[in-house]
Amino acid sequence: MQIDMHYYGTYAMARAAGLNRDASIIIATAAQFVDDNADKESIKFKDGARIDVDATAHHALDIKNIDEEDQRQIWVPFHFLPGNEGSSYTERLICRKNSRIAREMVEHNLLLLNEPYALQLMGITAHVYADTFSHYGFSGISSRKNKVVNDSFDLGKLDQKTESYIRDKEKRFKDKYPKEGGLLDNIKSWFAEGLSGALGHGAAVTYPDRPYLVWSFEYEETNQRCETRNNPQTFLEGCEALHELFRKVAEARSDLAEENYKDFSSIEGTVKEILLIQKDKSGRIEAWKEAAQSGDLFATGAESIPPYDENDWLNQRDDLKDTEESSIALNLPVYHFYQAASIHRIYVLRNLLPSHGLVVA
Repeated sequence: MQIDMHYYGTYAMARAAGLNRDASIIIATAAQFVDDNADKESIKFKDGARIDVDATAHHALDIKNIDEEDQRQIWVPFHFLPGNEGSSYTERLICRKNSRIAREMVEHNLLLLNEPYALQLMGITAHVYADTFSHYGFSGISSRKNKVVNDSFDLGKLDQKTESYIRDKEKRFKDKYPKEGGLLDNIKSWFAEGLSGALGHGAAVTYPDRPYLVWSFEYEETNQRCETRNNPQTFLEGCEALHELFRKVAEARSDLAEENYKDFSSIEGTVKEILLIQKDKSGRIEAWKEAAQSGDLFATGAESIPPYDENDWLNQRDDLKDTEESSIALNLPVYHFYQAASIHRIYVLRNLLPSHGLVVA
């Protein structure tokens, strides 16, 4: 999923479920920050303290993505949570929609709602959980099972402008990594094999992340066709799952909740309409904002969704580098994010997955 879902959709589900505005902002910011937190540089303070920062993402075309360690420490726990289905190890690593492992992750993280980093952890949880409804069928570790036959995509019924837009995006992505040619092109081809074709849903470019797409394709290894992958339906299921998660947060922490909320059934129609809109990222964001301002989503009535500021928490981090007293970090939202990310990663890799017989890192 992209920012339209991870921030704006997450904020909308949190508010609809009855969480107050401040809590919803932190949760939604954390959910999107999972995709923006790509820096690993430690923060060193003048008093001798240090914060070790763990990245939760690398940008889509970053060479670091082919690093096996980063795949296991980043893509598996934060973006492609294994579904544990199938007989072989690589099959079991494939992400599955709303898997038992995903639901166990949610229930475990809800137990930490009284921790200072609780809201950031709920944002991370929301990101990982939501991604199971879009990334299913692909693995966060480079594998032949992720590869797709290039000319096998059927994008269903799209308006001409939208189809031209996403086909152009696909072409520009593939043009960067031609399969044959001179030395430079061969390097690019190797890069594409390690990064895009075999890792995650790189071979399917951004198609799994587009809410409105009803599409199909063929896996390269098995020649098995994935028929009618219905993004609007699975994204709707993801929104309902997030709403349920946030209802549990509101019920457990009344100090974070409003008096009233909306059942998902009462906003389902509006959410469906948003997900079906065939527009680029900014257009889809605008759809969430307009629905909030219309008063159709929240029990509190019409309101604006605060815009996501990608530099907010990054600036908090950078400002810490010139700080004399390290203790000032303890009250910053970005520090609570780092706490939550570490807790989540350790739990998934050292507890949750091993409890299902999966040793990843």
